[in-house]
Amino acid sequence: MFLKLKNAGIQAELCIPDRDLGYYRGTRFDWAGVFHSIQAGGTVYVEEWFDDYNPLRHDCVCGPVDEFMQTGFEEAGAGDTFLKIGVGLLVRPDTGDYDRFRLYEIADYGTRTVENSKNSVRFRHFLLGKKYGYDYVKEIGVDGLGKTVSISCRLLNLGPESIETSVCNHNFWTLGQKHVGPDTLVGFPFHPAGKWRENYGCVRLTDSGIRFSRTLEKGETVAMDCLQSKSKYTDGYGFTLENTKNGSSVEAVCNMPMEYMKIWANHRVVCPEPYIHLRLFPGEAAKWKIDYLLG
Repeated sequence: MFLKLKNAGIQAELCIPDRDLGYYRGTRFDWAGVFHSIQAGGTVYVEEWFDDYNPLRHDCVCGPVDEFMQTGFEEAGAGDTFLKIGVGLLVRPDTGDYDRFRLYEIADYGTRTVENSKNSVRFRHFLLGKKYGYDYVKEIGVDGLGKTVSISCRLLNLGPESIETSVCNHNFWTLGQKHVGPDTLVGFPFHPAGKWRENYGCVRLTDSGIRFSRTLEKGETVAMDCLQSKSKYTDGYGFTLENTKNGSSVEAVCNMPMEYMKIWANHRVVCPEPYIHLRLFPGEAAKWKIDYLLG
C-alpha cells in the first residue's frame, strides 16, 4: 500500500494511487504524492492527524498534499463532466454549487504510472477527454544525505480547451506535536496581511507570522481565507513552521509566485495553504517545485 523513501536523515512513506485499494480515494485532493508519514532525527513530522479514517472522506490525507481547483464546473450541466486535476473527470450531479467536501462520481480516472527508487518516486497521470486533457508528472524525492523533501511538478495541457485553475498545497505537518498552541510558530519572509474568519481570541497575525496564545482544544479550529503580502512579493513563496518544545521545524520554499494563502488549524496541525495560479493554453506546460527543509 505504501512506497518508502529513505536517505541518511529521512524516512518517508507515500501512498500508491489506486481506484480500488488506494489509501485516499476522495475527489478533493490530488491522488499522487499523498504522504502517510515522514520521520527525521527521531521526530515524526507527518502522521495521521485525524481520528476516523475513511479512504473516501475528503480530508483523510497527511503531510504536504496538493488540491487543484475545479475546471469547467460552471459550464457543465447536470450529468456532464468537469475536470479535477489529479483525480480525473468528475460528474456534476445537479445544478448546485461546487462543494469540495462532497464525494463526486468519477467518470474517467485517466491512466496512472508509478516509478520509484530508494530516493524518489515519480507519479504520472494521463487523461484525455473531449474538452480537457493533460499529462501530469509529480516527482517526490529526498536528497542524498541531508533533510530536504522536494516536490517537482509538470503539467502539460493536451486537450482542445484551455486549463485555468489554481493549485494549493495543504501543509498537514504535525512536527511531532500532539497539540497546537504557544509552542507552534508560523513565520513568513514577508509582512503578512489578512483577516481571520472570526474573532478567535487565541491566535493573532504578527508582522512576521502567526502566534497562538493558548493550546487549541479538540474540535476547535481557526481559519483565515486570504493572507497576502503587504508589499510586492513575486519571486516565489516561502514559510516556516516550528515546534519550539521539541525543536522540530520545516522551511518551505517554492519557485512560483503565490496568488494568496489560506490558513487553517485545529488542535493537531496548523496549515499554511499557498495558492499558485495556472493558465495553460493547448500545448502549454507549467513547472513548479517546492523544497521542504526539515530542521
